[in-house]
Amino acid sequence: MAHSSDHEHNGHSGHDENGHEHPRHPYIEFQHVSKAFGDNVVLSDVSFQVFPGETLCILGRSGVGKSVSLHNIMGFLKPDSGRVVVAFHDITDYNEAQMEVIRKKVTMVFQNGALFDSLSVGENVAFPLRERRDLDEEQIFQIVDGLLDMVGVKPMRDLLPSDLSTGMKRSVAIARALSAQPECILYDEPTTMVDPLMATLLGDLIQKLKTQLKLTSIVVTHDMRLAKKLADRIVFLYEAQAVFVGSVAEMEKSQHEVVQQFLELDALVVPGRD
Repeated sequence: MAHSSDHEHNGHSGHDENGHEHPRHPYIEFQHVSKAFGDNVVLSDVSFQVFPGETLCILGRSGVGKSVSLHNIMGFLKPDSGRVVVAFHDITDYNEAQMEVIRKKVTMVFQNGALFDSLSVGENVAFPLRERRDLDEEQIFQIVDGLLDMVGVKPMRDLLPSDLSTGMKRSVAIARALSAQPECILYDEPTTMVDPLMATLLGDLIQKLKTQLKLTSIVVTHDMRLAKKLADRIVFLYEAQAVFVGSVAEMEKSQHEVVQQFLELDALVVPGRD
């Protein structure tokens, strides 16, 4: 599963491990993006960048446009104003056929897993591989086995999604996302509604994919512990605006009142709150 990390835009000159000084182009960028549903303004003039191989966490309370941001990246929604760049392309005015090309590079792991109920775990993961039509069954079997092993659910290959816990479904959804060999994965609240142990395992898995496969990723979450574990940089959304963009260390020093409240609340909450 070699990933095309040496992208033509991806001149590696002059950036350090912390991602400072990027001569490279952002893989994903929001340029002054606004989005409203009727009178409900969900995003207002939001700007941020995600560089190749970087993990960005989008934090904030529920209902502040975190998932809407992901849907704009996938092209399921279009911004009312501003530009959205994905996989180095300005996709703002892309039609569905053009978005299909982008979605081969950028895939999303939905909260509910969005698995096919009638297919076994193994068949779910094999689905994107079959769509490629260039692999025989033996190759597909081996790749599926490897992916299920990687995400820790290999013994469940023959079970149906309905037999799995929420956390296991998410692991399978991640394996299926990986089988499409994406450059970038978007995760929508990966640790919500799972037990603390599973939340830790999912966090470890996302981290492993980043380091082993050099995947670019965006993780939408309200889980500060997960953000601390994964984030190269954080975007904090509040009242439709990005009130903070920066590293975890910078966030902890942020003077913004709401950011401070969020950090203080998180420090008070006992583990396993979800």
